Amino acid sequence: MKLGFNMFNNSYSPLERGRAGTSSGRGVSFASFATAGHTPPPLSRGESHKPIAQKFLSILLCALFSLPALAQVNQNRTYCNPINLDYTYMIYNAEQGLSYRSGADPAVVKFRGEYYMFVTRSLGYWHSKDLTNWDFITPEKWYFQGSNAPAAHNYKDSVLYVTGDPSGSMSVLYTDNPKKGDWKAKPFILNDLQDPDLFIDDDGKAYMFWGSSNTFPIRGKELDPNNNFKPISKTVELFKLDGDKHGWERFGENHSDTKLKGYMEGAWLTKHNGKYYMQYAAPGTEFNVYGDGVYVADKPLGPYTYAQNNPISYKPGGFINGAGHGSTVVGEGGQYWHYASMALSVNVNWERRLCAYPTFFDADGLMYSDTYFGDYPHFAPAIPGKKGAFTGWMLLNYNKPVTASSKLLPEHSADKAVDENVKTFWLAAKNDDKQWLQVDLQKPATVYAVQLNFADYKSNLYGRVPGLKHQYAIEGSTDGKNWKVLIDKKDSFTDNPNDYVELETPVKARYIRYNNVRVPANLAVCGFRVFGKGDGAVPQTPANFQVDRKTDRRDAMISWNKVKGAQGYNVKWGIAPNKLYSSWLVYDKNELDLKSLGTDQAYYFSIESFNENGVSKSSTPKKVQ
Repeated sequence: MKLGFNMFNNSYSPLERGRAGTSSGRGVSFASFATAGHTPPPLSRGESHKPIAQKFLSILLCALFSLPALAQVNQNRTYCNPINLDYTYMIYNAEQGLSYRSGADPAVVKFRGEYYMFVTRSLGYWHSKDLTNWDFITPEKWYFQGSNAPAAHNYKDSVLYVTGDPSGSMSVLYTDNPKKGDWKAKPFILNDLQDPDLFIDDDGKAYMFWGSSNTFPIRGKELDPNNNFKPISKTVELFKLDGDKHGWERFGENHSDTKLKGYMEGAWLTKHNGKYYMQYAAPGTEFNVYGDGVYVADKPLGPYTYAQNNPISYKPGGFINGAGHGSTVVGEGGQYWHYASMALSVNVNWERRLCAYPTFFDADGLMYSDTYFGDYPHFAPAIPGKKGAFTGWMLLNYNKPVTASSKLLPEHSADKAVDENVKTFWLAAKNDDKQWLQVDLQKPATVYAVQLNFADYKSNLYGRVPGLKHQYAIEGSTDGKNWKVLIDKKDSFTDNPNDYVELETPVKARYIRYNNVRVPANLAVCGFRVFGKGDGAVPQTPANFQVDRKTDRRDAMISWNKVKGAQGYNVKWGIAPNKLYSSWLVYDKNELDLKSLGTDQAYYFSIESFNENGVSKSSTPKKVQ
């Protein structure tokens, strides 16, 4: 998702913006416009530059005014989860013929003012200047081709990297040039670790934390940074899961599996205002309720105290679920961001995507991530003053009438592309330029952005595959007859499995059509999502909002009256009226079986409804003992 221009000095011409969209916004600069056949001829000796510059300007102006229908594309201002990366095809199931992309357990580190993200089994890592647009780096030397749950740290002008290796010893990799990737290895430091976290404090002391188990706790040791990070303290057991008290730590989809204990994993330590916030993931990476909690201490090795507002990163509802096993990094303006894993789990349980949420520490020192409307467009990390806030752009095409050029199998019909379920998808009969998918918004609306999420169906691709690209165009129409190109990626040369494109100029349209050219493997779309604002009425606040906390205080059955014209509802809760930090987005239904509460405290609950026109007022927070 790398872009080649400065978001604060938007100097592209409209034609160049169109070409930026064609390349998916991954590095189209003014120079690349020249390479597309628009380079002025070389000057002869003594020839003036001025006439040629004027001629070149005339060509640009002619091109500008000849494309009034092409919507300009700006992918720097906003972003939308899941993050659009060229995810690696997994290689550990190749012998079974299972081909699928996955990215999980992101470790993001800031180094020399830029960012590097290390992801499980990705055969490399990603680099970004703005925490939004990422380009993949294949390192010159890489020791852990099958690395699990990595960790990284900025230390003495080098990036340090460790990864889980339960079968043997572990080394620390380091480089002062991660863009080049000339990694070197220090001797082994510890054995038999899963999900490690290397933390170096302000005083120079180093620590290793680890744990991935449904039995054992998160553990830690102090290391000697001056002696190859060898251990210099005994192992300290920090804390373990307590599903009997903490409902969100229970195993299974919606915490409903009573046979197995939840898994605790993914330790990540953040220091803020002199306090140590140890984040950890539970109960299992394949579930909708996978999230991150936090314990807080005055020292890196504890003792640690459970945060009453847990989980602090939690996204169990909506299009794609999960917000666990991540890392927290400081972005522009001192704003914290939490990067985490989302569950896709169609081809295998471990099929995952990545997400990013703005993260905060309130006046009482409580840490929390803002996952409200967490898979709708939000302002990007580099936009000053926005703090990653929700844009207010609504989903325009949820369950709206949809038609398609073809379908390969009855169970993968066109409506599966607009049902807000990442696990279902439209599967076209072919992957060629005759395939299309069209949705009727039923009323004209203002379109701000489009997200295309492609599914993997019998892809038969493994590892880092060169030359993958998603080529398509998006058109809009007010009458279904006269069409304008909104996004032109017919000549794209980049790989965008979760492509998100914001239109710089919003467009009024009733019909939106995807026109395929070519995508990797089979054409399958699990999420054709059109965002903007409708012209109708915002729904009312739901009435008769009831919270019935069960005898098992971890559970509450929540219900409300259906609201006419509503697409869905947001149930919000927290430990105080002004601390409703958790939310659950529910489509269509008017009840929620919530199983993520702590037994030892009261909660406050509120609800709102929404549709393509906006969000209702929230109900007054209701205290439930």
